Amino acid sequence: MRNIPLDSVDAIDRPVLAIGTDYPPNTLLHTHSHRRAQFLYGATGVMEVGTDDGAWVVPPQRGVWIPAGKPHRVRMMGVSTRSLYIEPRAVPRKGDQCEVLNVSPLLRQLLMEAIELPAAYERQGRDGTLMRLVLHEVARAQALPLHVPLPRDPALARLCVAFLHQPDIHATPAMWAAQLNVSERTFSRRFSLEIGMAFGKWRQRACVLVALSRLAEGQAVTVVALDLGYDSPGAFSTMFRKTLGRSPSHFVMS
Repeated sequence: MRNIPLDSVDAIDRPVLAIGTDYPPNTLLHTHSHRRAQFLYGATGVMEVGTDDGAWVVPPQRGVWIPAGKPHRVRMMGVSTRSLYIEPRAVPRKGDQCEVLNVSPLLRQLLMEAIELPAAYERQGRDGTLMRLVLHEVARAQALPLHVPLPRDPALARLCVAFLHQPDIHATPAMWAAQLNVSERTFSRRFSLEIGMAFGKWRQRACVLVALSRLAEGQAVTVVALDLGYDSPGAFSTMFRKTLGRSPSHFVMS
């Protein structure tokens, strides 16, 4: 199925529905949720996914797992998607957090085949077997470190969101502590408790996610590196490759 709304087929009694959708550049899907869980795969382009408790960036040829009922918003940058919508009783992954997932060659091919099936596909035979296999592959997909959690504390959340809008790799715990009128030690303890990781690790991951989005928009690696506060493109590339396993130039969109 291609370019049809989920609502038009959601009531059909099948554990998995597959829909392919093409989006114009910079499409923003405002906050919404689905009764079914969703595995959203971007065949092209980059997606930004946001919820009340975190932000995710999904590079090309990767996917994002969105639990059933999870309010989320998505920004599409030149994206052609393949989505699986899965009944809550059939979900292959646990937990209430979104996850960016690696997509194996087998899973990619299964997604391509799945969107060719009608909504009321035959449960038995090839069609039903294909849909059961795609759930197995989603279950075993590796989660990638392309998520920055956001705290529930309003004051700390404001600082985190502001950082995502204007990141700086040289920001320090002391700077943030001064803005919150607490000691650096108190801030570091509070940050780790709220977010589940140290400030330095969160800062680096946030910079990677912002960099991915800017590279997808066509910005040069040098421009992105210097804008984030790195002393040189080389230093930025080293950090980027260490985090994602590939150089920034791999993600530059022409």
